[in-house]
Amino acid sequence: MNEDEWSIQQIAKLAGTTSRTLRHYGDIGLLPASRVGANGYRYYDQAALVRLQRILLLRDLGLGLPQIADVLGRDSSEAHALESHLAWLRQEQDRLTRQVAAVETTITALKGGERLMAENMFDGFDHTRYQDEVEERWGKKAYADSDRWWRGMGADDKKAWQQCVSDLGRDWIAAAESGIAPDSDEAQAVARRHVEWLTGIPGTPAAVPGGDVKSYVIGLGEMYVADPRFGANYATSAGGIAGAEFVRDALRVYADANL
Repeated sequence: MNEDEWSIQQIAKLAGTTSRTLRHYGDIGLLPASRVGANGYRYYDQAALVRLQRILLLRDLGLGLPQIADVLGRDSSEAHALESHLAWLRQEQDRLTRQVAAVETTITALKGGERLMAENMFDGFDHTRYQDEVEERWGKKAYADSDRWWRGMGADDKKAWQQCVSDLGRDWIAAAESGIAPDSDEAQAVARRHVEWLTGIPGTPAAVPGGDVKSYVIGLGEMYVADPRFGANYATSAGGIAGAEFVRDALRVYADANL
């Protein structure tokens, strides 16, 4: 191995991901190894590192693996593409800075018994920052439907929706830790709730008339396993990705049988 080449273990550590994830990216053609040694170990050169950096950035934008493959296939200039990513990162940096300031101001007011300034409390929390990405992936109507749905919800409805998300995560973890099989009645009941939740969100492929709900659900399951940041939502007390794998397998069984 030369100095401009890194092993899969080294790259996983540097990128904050896992060797399993990198192998998955390679198996689906998203991040081929630059070289495979006689011992079967995968190695990556500088071009592969640039490609991985772009993959991780696109995941942060919310794109699924098939969409990322399309984006990478369209771009001819890595530098030009990274400039676009950098512009988005700077926007996110500014948004997070404003969020931190808003929360700090609220804490200070609460501790000091001061009057809360509503106009300052939500700086940086604008969900419309994802408008361009949603419209690019699913069209302007999908974003408009989703935005209208969210804005039309009252505070109690939004709280109930967020509680539903929390309950799903809790029940998935409990199911995974209980030792039941992904195709068991108990696991499939949670999978059904998960799909009902997805189809209830306007603007997603699961809610668009004529959309390929089955592929969407199966693809999300694969994403939960492939990306540790998503898989962490289903991490069991034992750690690792076993929880995410359980969700993936249960969703696939449900999709194959019902969608």
